[in-house]
Amino acid sequence: MTGRPVELAVEALRYEAEGRTLLHGIGLAARPGETVGVVGPNGSGKTTLLRCVHGALRPAAGRVLFDGVDASALGVRGRARRVAVVPQDAAGTFGLTVREVVSMGRSPHKRFWEQDGPDDRLRVTQALETVGARGLAGRRFDGLSGGERQRALVARALVQEPGLLALDEPTNHLDIRYQLEVLGLVRRLPVTSLIVLHDLNLAAAFCDRLYVLAGGRVVAQGPPAEVLTEELIAEVYGVRAHVAVHPATLAPSIVYLPEHPAV
Repeated sequence: MTGRPVELAVEALRYEAEGRTLLHGIGLAARPGETVGVVGPNGSGKTTLLRCVHGALRPAAGRVLFDGVDASALGVRGRARRVAVVPQDAAGTFGLTVREVVSMGRSPHKRFWEQDGPDDRLRVTQALETVGARGLAGRRFDGLSGGERQRALVARALVQEPGLLALDEPTNHLDIRYQLEVLGLVRRLPVTSLIVLHDLNLAAAFCDRLYVLAGGRVVAQGPPAEVLTEELIAEVYGVRAHVAVHPATLAPSIVYLPEHPAV
């Protein structure tokens, strides 16, 4: 259902808008099959970086490479066959069923006028089964819960047969149960994943490695246990925190401390 996991390399990426530099020579790598998280405070450049990776934005300098191939040389369809996007929500889906939304993911593999064939329909069904949403196929997408919508959007990404999933805060506005379900699902998929997250505990629990952005620059990178220190959180986020090892997951567990503790 998915393509072969892609090796992602971002080299010296710079992005400018309205005379401002939003990304300052970003470097990032994701090995095939890795789940890599991008974290940082609001305005740090996380979503801008993700959009440069999947092609919604064109950088002013630097390169994005998929398996060593410059993404700018691939064209829209070639890029869409390598990387699929899971947004926070989907525009242009009003009135469509879940099956119709998921079927949109087949467009990079067909001519503009070409209708879905038996193979396309089978792949859509398989994708819905993979995300546990086959029973939602006939329901209207805009009538689903937040967690159900995210599952459908992951299924739409899967039928593109990508080697890389680019996810923009996929747990935003979801209840805790659905946050865990969506990230657990992504973690099990046989793809490379690049995920923008704002919740550091979720990033610590589900990502192999993290890149921390601040002011459009990478200020730290590495495994969560090495990156998510009390000192870094204070420096980057401006808050006090206590970081310990979670006894069940063995991942870093972060508790934020009030500025003026009760006495």
